[in-house]
Amino acid sequence: MGSSINIILGLLIYVSVAHTTIFTSAKVYVVYMGGNDSDDPDEILTKNHQMLVSVHSGSVEEAHASHLYSYKHGFRGFAAKLTEDQALQIAKMPEVVSVFENKRRSLHTTHSWDFIGLVGEETMEIPGFSTKDQVNVIIGFIDTGIWPESESFSDADMPPVPAGWKGKCQSGEEFNITHCNRKLIGARYYLSGYDAENQNSQYDDDPKNKKSFRSPRDSNGHGTHTASTAAGRYVTDMNYKGLARGGARGGAPMARVAVYKTCWDSGCYDADLLAAFDDAVRDGVHIVSLSLGPDAPQGDYFSDAISIGSFHAVSRGISVVSSVGNEGAKGSATNLAPWIITVAATSIDREFTANFEMGNGVKLKGESLSVLQMEAPARIISASIANAGYFTPYQSSYCLESSLNYTKTRGKVLLCRHADRSSESKVRKSEIVKAAGGIGMILVDENVDVAIPFVIPGAIVGTKVGNRILSYINKTRKPSSRIYSSEAVLGSQAAPRVASFSSKGPNGLTPEILKPDVAAPGLNILAAWSPAIGQKLKYNILSGTSMACPHVTGIVALIKAVHPTWSPSAIKSAIMTTALIFDKTGKPMRVDPEGRKANPFDYGSGFINPTTVLNPGLVYDSTPTDHKAFLCSIGYDQKSLRLITRDNTTCEDQPFSTPSNLNYPSIVIPYLKSNFSVTRTLTYVGNSDKKTVWTFVVAPPRGVEVDIVPRRLVFSGYGQKMNFTATFRFSGEPRGYVFGWLQWRNGKVRVSAPLVVRAVPFDLGSGV
Repeated sequence: MGSSINIILGLLIYVSVAHTTIFTSAKVYVVYMGGNDSDDPDEILTKNHQMLVSVHSGSVEEAHASHLYSYKHGFRGFAAKLTEDQALQIAKMPEVVSVFENKRRSLHTTHSWDFIGLVGEETMEIPGFSTKDQVNVIIGFIDTGIWPESESFSDADMPPVPAGWKGKCQSGEEFNITHCNRKLIGARYYLSGYDAENQNSQYDDDPKNKKSFRSPRDSNGHGTHTASTAAGRYVTDMNYKGLARGGARGGAPMARVAVYKTCWDSGCYDADLLAAFDDAVRDGVHIVSLSLGPDAPQGDYFSDAISIGSFHAVSRGISVVSSVGNEGAKGSATNLAPWIITVAATSIDREFTANFEMGNGVKLKGESLSVLQMEAPARIISASIANAGYFTPYQSSYCLESSLNYTKTRGKVLLCRHADRSSESKVRKSEIVKAAGGIGMILVDENVDVAIPFVIPGAIVGTKVGNRILSYINKTRKPSSRIYSSEAVLGSQAAPRVASFSSKGPNGLTPEILKPDVAAPGLNILAAWSPAIGQKLKYNILSGTSMACPHVTGIVALIKAVHPTWSPSAIKSAIMTTALIFDKTGKPMRVDPEGRKANPFDYGSGFINPTTVLNPGLVYDSTPTDHKAFLCSIGYDQKSLRLITRDNTTCEDQPFSTPSNLNYPSIVIPYLKSNFSVTRTLTYVGNSDKKTVWTFVVAPPRGVEVDIVPRRLVFSGYGQKMNFTATFRFSGEPRGYVFGWLQWRNGKVRVSAPLVVRAVPFDLGSGV
């Protein structure tokens, strides 16, 4: 990585010691300069260098020393160490779109595919279609790298690498070109942005993680897990410490994998992320998958590496899939750009439960991945009475570091608490209890859905059960409990349910665009793992929207295999319009932990349904031109737009003035005063060239009237486009956001789109 830049610039090898002190007050900034209007990478490098020289008082050496990356394939720009004044100088230069700090992004599997509805081993065939061409689909994973020896990445019986592949297998620490094969066809790693922010870290942020490889090799496990979820080969005996034993595979097990390691123990930095996007575009990937993102609230699209990289990738026909985030609160959704497929997380019908029995004979259960169990009952106490030192009973009830008194906890089971959406490690709490002499732990947590691999017998319970246990402790002279090992249980609860941690809408940046787009399994997902960590596990169970994202990535790969000419927007539409809003029992989907009825801010269009995505009938397609019009509608002027696109685009003749009119597979009107109309275009992509007639069915949001014109759409052949207009009229009292749906139907084929409306009083809103 970086070596080709060194050769071109020539002088990067030598940096005077006298000049290194110049950068002690500097930070890493990303300079984004829009689309690539030059076919000559050397010309781009020269221009970038000239800009750096100009802000370093003409010093060539200082300019070279400050330079980290040049982006020259998918878009233009560079990353460099700059003072705040230098960054401001560059921001004022006429070719620059934005200058922003090198921000850190956070990392936001397999019975899940059986639950979704795809069965089989290697083929993952969908009835009525052949997905054998998935061998020609290349998925780029921007993540923590890969463990190449995993069975999930075997290339047995795979054909040669697709001829159009231009990527490479980059050697590094404990990784060389022999680790790539016909399955894992590319591997790169990026350190410069991380290095600049973590100069004293020694690449060992986590003291338990003894190794952090300077190579594409994964020492974290996250990247291996996500890649195998999306595209892992069939493994006959995948399990976690004996739990959930069975055959498992990814969604597109014959698709090719290319990894771009940008994420390290402390996170993923913008400078490295953009370098990975730039290379992925040049290498020839068809899909980019990122299970990571910014913290909420998200900033402007073109001051965000993922939004920038994905904009240029999608403009070149590359689908980009990302996770919505794990903050769980209303309005916490991230990865908000309309050109990205943004994924929420749900449960599947498998849980990992640990049964435990109280001394009064009452049997209860909680979530757990601990395979340990107690051989006999033991005294159970509330952690609040085991406080040590200066800790109050309230503090010790959370089993904080050093908060427990060994004399009081030795040989006992502790009832601990966990703060709602706290970043505290639940595993760490079990370690603290164990170190204090405890032999078991019951953890009271509202987010009870996530199973945790406790280091002692343990289980997570909700507040209701926790209060019941506390009442038993307080009313019993010698309360006791015995905790048993975890087991995998199928079908004990209705599924899917939206996971409690899954971030939710409304979109905090452009409320007219619904985010998330769709939901997929992300709770307690089993997939491949990096044995470099801790217990040398080959497989692991994780939860997060990080796990939901690759489920959609795998489905995108299957669509690409069958419909290689479809645009990223058409693929997104097929996934969204065929999604389901009911659980497997036919009831409306619910949201953990409170069990309320879910809505589009929780799941977007609904839960993925891969058995129908290959024949969606109609798609809401959009082009790069439409995305440019979207930028105009949210206030980008002609100068900024032309810098981003590097073409002659203007905002004068754009087809719509409000982002609600982007041809998106959902309709959101956040400021409805009286009435408002939106237009959508549908493209026929059915199997028949005969005339087909489509009629609409609408479930209007409460208090809103919806009129559709025309009332029928008649298509005569594949690829034909037709418009319809939906007019919304406010007919009731303002009540915040309300939800409905619109369907176009032809026989058994349903093309669904969520409707989201917020009616506001006449003195509020933006005039619609």
